[in-house]
Amino acid sequence: MAEITLKSLAHSYKATPSQPSDYALKKIDHVWKQGGAYALLGPSGCGKTTLLNIISGLVTPSEGAVLFDGRDVTRLPTEKRNIAQVFQFPVIYDTMTVAQNLAFPLKNRGMARPDIDRRVSEIAALLDLDKDLNKRARGLTADAKQKISLGRGLVRPDVAAVLFDEPLTVIDPALKWELRSKLKALHRQLDITMIYVTHDQTEALTFADTVVVMHDGAVVQMGSPAELFEKPAHTFVGYFIGSPGMNLIKATVEGRSARAGAVTIPLERAYRGLPAGDVEVGIRPEHALLAEPGQGLPVSVRRIDDLGARRMARVDLGGTPIIITAPDGLELAGSEAGMIFDARNIHVYAGGVRVEGEAA
Repeated sequence: MAEITLKSLAHSYKATPSQPSDYALKKIDHVWKQGGAYALLGPSGCGKTTLLNIISGLVTPSEGAVLFDGRDVTRLPTEKRNIAQVFQFPVIYDTMTVAQNLAFPLKNRGMARPDIDRRVSEIAALLDLDKDLNKRARGLTADAKQKISLGRGLVRPDVAAVLFDEPLTVIDPALKWELRSKLKALHRQLDITMIYVTHDQTEALTFADTVVVMHDGAVVQMGSPAELFEKPAHTFVGYFIGSPGMNLIKATVEGRSARAGAVTIPLERAYRGLPAGDVEVGIRPEHALLAEPGQGLPVSVRRIDDLGARRMARVDLGGTPIIITAPDGLELAGSEAGMIFDARNIHVYAGGVRVEGEAA
C-alpha cells in the first residue's frame, strides 16, 4: 500500500516538445492518498492511459517524478513498484485452473504453500470465485475471467496499488453494474489504493471517491462526484458529466445579469470585467424546469422527450437550444412556455473556466 505523489509530472512522445500541444500529458502535481479510490475520466486521447502507465512504470515521463510513500520510483521498472494492473482484456492462463491462476504471482515470489492456499482462498471468497477454484479458466465467462485477472492483482499482500485500464470494456452490460459494485466493496474491505481509467462517467462516478477529469492532456478538475455535478470548474466537465450534459449559453455578463439574445438571466453573484465574446452561462437540465407561459424566462418548446423515469424538454432560450426538465402533468397549448430556475444553480465561465463572482 502506498501514497502516490505526482510531482511536476508531464510527458511528451516527441523528442523535443516546444509547445503545450506537443504534450500528451500536461504538468500535474497531485497526491493520491493511500487507500483512496480514484477514477481517471475523459474521452479517448485525453492522456489518462498515459498517466496510468507512468504510475505503473510502463512509461517513463519526460518531466517530473513519481513517488511512492516519498520514495522516487520514476525510473524503476514495473516489477519493482509492487503495482498490479488490470487491463481491458483479462490476462490469465487459460490452461490453468482458477486456483492456479490466483496462486501464480505468489508462487513466483517463493511464498510457502500453506500461505499461498490461505491467501488464494481469501481472495476467491471476496470475488465469489470459491466455487470455481478447480475449473480451468478456458471455459469461464468473460466476467469470471476478469475477476481472475483482478484476483491476480489483489492476491499479493504487498501490492502498493491496483490500476485498472478500462477493465469492463469486454463485459456484458448486464454484468457491469455487478462488477462495479464488487470493486467498490473490495476497496472498502482491503484499504488498497485503486486507480480506475475509464471514458464512462457512470463507471467513474459509481466507483471513485475522487474523480480526476482529463481533457486534452490536462487535468481540468478533481473532486467528488457531487462536486463535479454541482460545481463544474470547466465547461468540459459540465458538458461531459451528466446525461444530458450542462447547457452552455453564450452571453454578455455584467453585474448580476447575463444577457443571451433578448433574454436577461438573473445571477446570484456579481461579475465584473469579464472578457467580451468568451463568456458562457451554464445550467444543468436538472436545475431548470419547464413552466406555463409567463412564468420565469420565456422559452420556445421544440419538443418534449418522454424517457420513462423523467421528461426532458428541448427548448430555445434567447436563440440558444437547451434541454430542461419537463414536470409530469404539464400540458402546453402551443410552443410558448416559461423556464423557472434557482439562480444559485447558474454558473458563469470565461475562457471555459468557472468564475466565482462576488457575493451580493
